[in-house]
Parts: sequence; C-alpha cells; structure tokens
Amino acid sequence: MARTDYESTVLLTGYPSFVARRMAEQILRNEGNTLLYCVVKNKLAGPAEAFAQTLPASQRKRLIMLDGDAAAMDMGLSGAEFNEVSSKIDRIFHFAHVSYIDADPKLARHVNVQGAKEAAEMARAAPRLRNLIHLSSAAVSGSRTGVVTESDPPSGAPYRTIVEETQAQGEQLIRRSAHRIPLTVLRPSIIIGDCESGEVDRFDGPYPLILLILTSPANASVPLPIRGDLPLNLVPVDFVIRAAHVIGSSPRAVGRTFHLVDPSPLSARRVFELVAHAAGRRSPRGFVPSYVARSMIRAPGIARFVKSPRAFLELLATNVRYDAKNTTEILRNTGVLCPPFESYVDHIVAYVQSRLRERRRQQDVEMQYADDPLS
Repeated sequence: MARTDYESTVLLTGYPSFVARRMAEQILRNEGNTLLYCVVKNKLAGPAEAFAQTLPASQRKRLIMLDGDAAAMDMGLSGAEFNEVSSKIDRIFHFAHVSYIDADPKLARHVNVQGAKEAAEMARAAPRLRNLIHLSSAAVSGSRTGVVTESDPPSGAPYRTIVEETQAQGEQLIRRSAHRIPLTVLRPSIIIGDCESGEVDRFDGPYPLILLILTSPANASVPLPIRGDLPLNLVPVDFVIRAAHVIGSSPRAVGRTFHLVDPSPLSARRVFELVAHAAGRRSPRGFVPSYVARSMIRAPGIARFVKSPRAFLELLATNVRYDAKNTTEILRNTGVLCPPFESYVDHIVAYVQSRLRERRRQQDVEMQYADDPLS
C-alpha cells in the first residue's frame, strides 16, 4: 500500500504515451508532495518502466504504475486497487486518447469513448475528487467554420476522421456526468513538438508537408495543396502540458471548457514559409489540387513516417477560429503563454531533420547487411 500522508494524490491515464508522459513529468517535478498513480497497459509496461527509470529518485518513488486499461471496466484494476485509488485521489488527468488520424476505428471508439465512460465512473467513486480533467480536442468542432467558442458543444457537423468523431462522442459522454462530478474539459488545437527540443512522438498533422519541404531539393519550391490563406492553429506540447497543469489545479476551472490554442495563429502559407526558411529551402510557391498533393506526400521517403495526410489537407481548407476567453483569463499572470510559431520553428525543423538523418543511417546499415553474403 502507498503512503497516505501526501498532500495530493493524482490518477493519470494514457501513460506512457507522449502527452501523458509529459504530464507525469510536469506533476512530479512541480508537486513535491504528490503521489501519482498511472494506469498502464500490460504491453506498455516495458516502456513505462524505462521512462520511470529516467526520473530523479525523489520523483520515481512517487510514481505508482498500475497494470490496467483505462478503457476497460474499472480501468482493468482489481477490486482492491480500484478501492484504494478511488478513496485517495483528488484529481484525475484523463489523458488516454487516440489522436492519430489513421487509427483503427475499433481502437478509437474503445479508447476515446469507452475510456471517457470509465473515467467518469472512477470520478463518481472518488469521494475526495476535486477535478476530473478530460483531454479532448478543438477538432470536436468537426467541419464547422467561423468562430468556435469554449461554450460550444461538440459539433453535430460531419467529421473528417473517425478520431474526430470519437473524440466528440467521448466529450459528449463525459459531459453527461458534469452535474455529478467536478469536470474540466481541455481542447488543444493541433499539438506539435516541444518548443525547446522539437521532440514529438509521431509525424502527424502538419508534419507530412514539413517532411515534403525538407526532403525536396534545396532549390525546389514546393507548392501547397491549397491557397494557404486560412489560419493553421498549432500549439507546442510543452505549452499544452503547462496550461493543463495550471488549469487542472485551479478550483476556478471546474465546470468549464478551455481551448488551448494559439491566440494569433499564422496562415498555413506563412507557417510553411517559416519552415522552408528555417531549413534553408525556397518558400512554397503557388498551390496544386489536393489529390496531387496527396500523391506528393505518399513519396517513399515520407510514407515511412506518415500514413494518411488526407485529414490534414481537409483541415487546411476549413476556415475556423477558436475563441479562448476562459484560457486567457485563467492563465493570466501565471507566465504560461502559447509562444508564437516564429519563436520555435527552428527547433521543430531541427528535430525533424535529426529524425531524417537517423532514418538514413538505418537504411545505410540495412543496405550494408543486405550486400554482405555472411550476414
């Protein structure tokens, strides 16, 4: 049994996925007397433990990994574990979600919808709970255009992907319990790499076009799939995590929804002009039909990193802006601000370039072994 004299006890789902891992780091680093329970699927026990070993000893001893499944009944915990966790926790950061656009529909429904249901069940069983922080997405607005406010419910409009649809269904489901549990909903826009290291878990969202620019000849000018004059709302993962921590720890957040977005998003064309400049490439010129762009992005060197650029290309053609009054108000005077893309684009590009170099080295090794008759 864990100690009982901690100031706070938190349950985190989704660990050790990239965003949940960053959330775990944030909590353990900034809350010196908080115990953190993490629900970990058995098949991810190895990576979860490997990450835990990178933490300072003072943090590692406050991280308790529980074998379970955030989307299974009682989160896959034994009766004793469920009772222990629910009796102690005062916050739940429900970060278990599927966000990659080529996800299996069955998996997306299981994690995004059933997971929301189980998070609400855990919240109802927790007598000390102060807040259930549910990680949703700004994409629950679907194909809606114009200004989307934080008070707007998930859209009934058509969705571009099964992921958007199931994220909306998950948010709708968990909101049905809002009259019975303290609930906060977070809606980040497109999450990209860390603004200092550039680190990201997968090359999704805008990364296919970034890869296309970086892998094209230095003197080539890559056309965009559309005119590119609409806003492209990108947020670095470190801003999302810091904002989520501040919001999730504030009593004023309960019952509210927060858009974690860039308050002054650049146009898509300007974003990719900055990428090209940071990479020493020519700026994009003109545009081509989206079906041509899809073929370009399926080039072998890029297809190794990404599966389906279709949804992102459709997103580039959606004229939507996200109001963030609640977020601006609650983060005021905290020092947590979404940095402008111009301030960290170099780090994003440098990280992608390092991954490309790593891929080329692996290919060289594979070719050497393939040519070696003794291998």
